[in-house]
Amino acid sequence: MTAKEKIEELRIELHQHNYKYYTLNAPEISDKEFDDKMRELQELEKQYPEYKDVNSPSMRVGSDINKNFTQVAHKYPMLSLTNTYSVAEVTEFYERTRKALNEDFEICCEMKYDGTSISLTYEDGKLIRAVTRGDGENGDDVTDNVKTIRTIPLILQGNNYPPLFEIRGEILMPWDVFEELNREREAREEALFANPRNAASGTLKLQNSSIVASRKLDAYFYSLLGDNLPCDGHYENLQEAAKWGFKISDLTRKYQTIQSVFDFINYWDVERKNLPVATDGIVLKINNLNQQKNLGFTAKSPRWAIAYKFQAERAVTRLNKVTYQVGRTGAVTPVANLDPVQLSGTIVRRASLHNADIIEGLDLHIGDMVYVEKGGEIIPKITGVDVAARFMIGEKVTFITHCPECGSKLVRYEGESAHYCPNETACPPQIKGKIEHFISRKAMNIDGLGPETVDMLYRQGLIHDTADLYELSIDKLKGLDRMGDKSAENIVNGIAQSKEVPFERIIFALGIRFVGETVAKKIAKAFQDIEELENAAIETLKDIDEVGDKIAQSILEYFKNDTNRKLVDRLKSAGLQLYRSEQDMTGYTNKLAGESIVISGVFSHHSRDEYKEIIEKNGGKSVGSISAKTSFILAGENMGPAKLEKANKLGVKIVSEEAFLERIS
Repeated sequence: MTAKEKIEELRIELHQHNYKYYTLNAPEISDKEFDDKMRELQELEKQYPEYKDVNSPSMRVGSDINKNFTQVAHKYPMLSLTNTYSVAEVTEFYERTRKALNEDFEICCEMKYDGTSISLTYEDGKLIRAVTRGDGENGDDVTDNVKTIRTIPLILQGNNYPPLFEIRGEILMPWDVFEELNREREAREEALFANPRNAASGTLKLQNSSIVASRKLDAYFYSLLGDNLPCDGHYENLQEAAKWGFKISDLTRKYQTIQSVFDFINYWDVERKNLPVATDGIVLKINNLNQQKNLGFTAKSPRWAIAYKFQAERAVTRLNKVTYQVGRTGAVTPVANLDPVQLSGTIVRRASLHNADIIEGLDLHIGDMVYVEKGGEIIPKITGVDVAARFMIGEKVTFITHCPECGSKLVRYEGESAHYCPNETACPPQIKGKIEHFISRKAMNIDGLGPETVDMLYRQGLIHDTADLYELSIDKLKGLDRMGDKSAENIVNGIAQSKEVPFERIIFALGIRFVGETVAKKIAKAFQDIEELENAAIETLKDIDEVGDKIAQSILEYFKNDTNRKLVDRLKSAGLQLYRSEQDMTGYTNKLAGESIVISGVFSHHSRDEYKEIIEKNGGKSVGSISAKTSFILAGENMGPAKLEKANKLGVKIVSEEAFLERIS
């Protein structure tokens, strides 16, 4: 047997064992035998790189090479479902469907798994792309990370699948994996994930796929899309997909009567607590695909489906103490520390109290028996106190007056419910938050850095502010925890490349309160360089479009602070473009002045981000949603049907890519 034949044989064998172990829960060999075969394959692939295959089982372990995610347009928009907590509205949905169809129909009832949505594309039985939901029309390509999830087939079973199709589902983190991950993070004094959905979503967007592989994510699939699907029924298509190797929930059922649907809902309202993954409701879909097509869509969601959300589960437990967390913006959040209690499949020890007004309204005392809920199965919160159970209670809970991290006196801005620590330049959580904002994609876009790495570098004393990033070197980084030579090199290269970022994005990256991405662009057009901005009078600032009293005052306060001025000087010395370049100052027109434009679809000549920039350079405003104030829609191929329907309803003009380019020439 040749090396190539042996490699192919091992790949086929390992794909089969992977499917039987992770999807069917019916392993045929021991873990050691599987690991031995995997090691043999990895050695052969290393020895014969010419036989590389992106869908090899060895890809499951991931890589420590960091990659940026690219935006991909969905062929079929990923719309959201209409939600209801009301049994009466489920009946209305059923009756509305019956009248619209005027014929018999079946309803498919599925568990609404609470994870992060994913769309997979398969061509000739091989996984070619995995894309997140994003904004419903465009998402991030996370193919490398998805390949590490063992329950997702890289190569399909059998041969009766369509040559090209999409399948959609939820990426999930099982409860036991979630609890273990949070125990590990707590031991390392890292911020805990609020729930499995956040943990799954955060994991899927990590730029290091080897860490993704270690997180043991799972996936369930619920929708098949494409031409030449095997069946006319949604449920039947899912059963076929299960034969191809996809993990399809065996809890899904088909019914013809509304009473059967209610029986299903009532049963799982209780039994869901025993499931290994988070659920937050039941999805009801008309089963027949032709009937789905006839029912069509509203502006935001399909008419042939509805999501029934379970009421929040409630438990009673004791309040032991209240601690306070400081967020990235300086906002101080009170946290209730509780006797452990099981709620929605996990052990709850902490719950948010939101702000001082909530605490006062609850009239909380240490030792109170409190009602805890998970709103929509997400973050636990205290909703009430069992006053009748009060005896020998402790002191009344009053909101703190000084920051628990740095001791600064807290402030409460007019019109806001939160208290803030004003010590922006020396309060640790705020410092780390500013650095995380600075490195983010829409700001400096520094490759290889994320919140966990920032936290580690801060704790190691290597960075204390954003300017310190430009003093990092490969020698300083390599050898740190989970930091190899390649990772260190990626970070240093990413920091060096950020010196090419234009003036407007640096203004946004500084993290001046109330100065968002759009306002930063307006400011960058109004000043030649950072010195002009630093010394600008409040009236000069208020003359800038979209800059009012609040933003202008915030800019003045930022540059009044000596620490901020010194930071800006260090960034300037590091070589950042704190000035308008010649390129920045050319190409501006008023051809689209006063117009609000929605971008939708896939384009041939420029990317969506490039069109957004073109619109703004020509005096227009790029907006995300259609309204009566929308001037027109810049429409490419595959414009979302929901947006098209809304545009027609409101009489908003549709402008093609070619017509738009001709107009702004």
